[in-house]
Amino acid sequence: MSEFEPKIVAFFCNWCTFTAADLAGTSRMTYPPNLKIIRVMCSGMVDPKYVIKAFLDGADGVLIGGCWPGDCHYINGNLKARRRVAHLTEILSQYGIGKDRFWLRWIAASEGIMLQEVAKEMTEKIKAIGPSPIKNQQEAA
Repeated sequence: MSEFEPKIVAFFCNWCTFTAADLAGTSRMTYPPNLKIIRVMCSGMVDPKYVIKAFLDGADGVLIGGCWPGDCHYINGNLKARRRVAHLTEILSQYGIGKDRFWLRWIAASEGIMLQEVAKEMTEKIKAIGPSPIKNQQEAA
């Protein structure tokens, strides 16, 4: 039996977290290939529908990466993302998707190492808890 490899959809802010991923790549830092990165202009632009669709389409985890509070290029987009994540976390928990599968992290453009650490930590946590319960329900139906 093959080892479970989680599929993680990562929505990264163009100005900070995506740039950190670029920095990690150009610095030859490795992180798990489980992250499928989607670049958005701001973490505040990640609509809850995108997160729900990612889980329905088979993601085992969703990571939203944005600028640190106070550093948002759109003034308060990251704070908007934080409010949305709080509400969405409550909704997702009703469907068996816990906080361990849906993360919001602040990662600045200069924090390639932090991006590497977050990617590794999330991948390992999801490996430990197994596939998404939504994926299991869809397979059973």
